[in-house]
Amino acid sequence: YVLDRGDVVFEDVLVPLDHALDPQPVGVPPPYPASFATWSAVLTSAIYDAVARAARDWLVEFLANRKPANLGAALSTLPRFQEAVGEIDGLLLSNRVLLDTAARGEVDGFEASLVKHLVTENAISAVERALKLTGNPGLTRANPLERHHRDVLCGRVHTPQADVVLTSAGRAAFAGPSP
Repeated sequence: YVLDRGDVVFEDVLVPLDHALDPQPVGVPPPYPASFATWSAVLTSAIYDAVARAARDWLVEFLANRKPANLGAALSTLPRFQEAVGEIDGLLLSNRVLLDTAARGEVDGFEASLVKHLVTENAISAVERALKLTGNPGLTRANPLERHHRDVLCGRVHTPQADVVLTSAGRAAFAGPSP
């Protein structure tokens, strides 16, 4: 069934064994190749980048259509809002470059963890900036920005988490020459 937010819930659905992803006995760790962690980090962060892009697109439309009576023009005509959208676009450009580099296989597992951290934090920052610009309308459940904010924050709890990534990066910096 489909929930009112568009989530799909499957209950009592049988998955044929030949369609399952490498089933293992309970308690046995899955035999994932080393590349799994790299791709997992990159693909997970790409999800949150997409959420931030959706939030950015909503914001641009909102600012173009929001015309306060006392201004007599759309909010998008004000330099303050143009600059803020430019900052968001800069964060998303950084994400695209990082994700493209990772997708080409130009990062190792350790760097993929840093990519996940940086892309996720940039995505969160982009959505938070959008919320700051919109104020109460952005927090209203009737607008998707509120949902995008909740969704993008989930990126912080997915493995690898920031404390592990940053501690590992710091430890590596003290262990030898820079990458």
